[in-house]
Amino acid sequence: MGNRVNPRTLLHARNLKAKKQLGQNFLADPSTAAMIVERSHLSPDDCVLEIGAGMGSLTLPIADRVRRVFAVEKDRDLAEVLRTLLLQEKQDHVAVIEGDILRLRMADIIEQAGSPVVVMGNLPYNISSQVLIRLIQSRQGIKRAILMFQKELADRLMADAGSRDYGRITVILRYCADITPLAQVKAHLFYPKPKVDSEVVEITFKTHIETPANDETLLVRVIQAAFGQRRKTLKNALSAGLSFLSASDTEQILNQVGIDPVRRAETLSVAEFVVLSNAIHSRI
Repeated sequence: MGNRVNPRTLLHARNLKAKKQLGQNFLADPSTAAMIVERSHLSPDDCVLEIGAGMGSLTLPIADRVRRVFAVEKDRDLAEVLRTLLLQEKQDHVAVIEGDILRLRMADIIEQAGSPVVVMGNLPYNISSQVLIRLIQSRQGIKRAILMFQKELADRLMADAGSRDYGRITVILRYCADITPLAQVKAHLFYPKPKVDSEVVEITFKTHIETPANDETLLVRVIQAAFGQRRKTLKNALSAGLSFLSASDTEQILNQVGIDPVRRAETLSVAEFVVLSNAIHSRI
């Protein structure tokens, strides 16, 4: 493919610098970009929503494979660079959307696509969890997501109950999705070079949830409360984090569903959180 996008050259040519506050580290190795796109198994009928398109390291190889791309980029300067590159490459089926993915109405993009989208992107660490929550909320319009995270967060997403990495976002995501590792990407393949390696994972949202929550909003509140004070027992963490439950109510509900009140949040499976949330739902 050749290096159609050289971040260092493009930035220097326009007297621009990577912005730390936006978590900008650009994939600078074209063979890695090609590998990620290859492992994503995109089809000519796919419509891709790319989050944080930057200067097109992934955008261009994605565009070679799919029907349409919506490339979201918050940085105005980079969005302009990307528009210029796309014009040069004659990729007129790529729409550059200048804006913050956390503020954009994802439903509008999915509606424009006319079919469920494949979400792709290299996510800055500081917004990764927020983006995942938004994808979960919009999952009916998403085929799957192929996302690159700092390795620390990728490890958390794939952690098992009982491990140190297992936490709030692990449970929320695993409730409705399966996660598969696709590739590890070393830090030196980015410009500027970050301090840590990254990992690409594929997130496939479930079409059927075996034990569904009666109220998903409540499920998220229960998970957040449980992990909000993870050193405390479930009884104490839940009664502190859920204002409508007293300590005695919490203990009674935990005993009712067969969960020892002195256990801690990281020991509960996703299914146990759902059962607990449903029991709380029946009491309020």
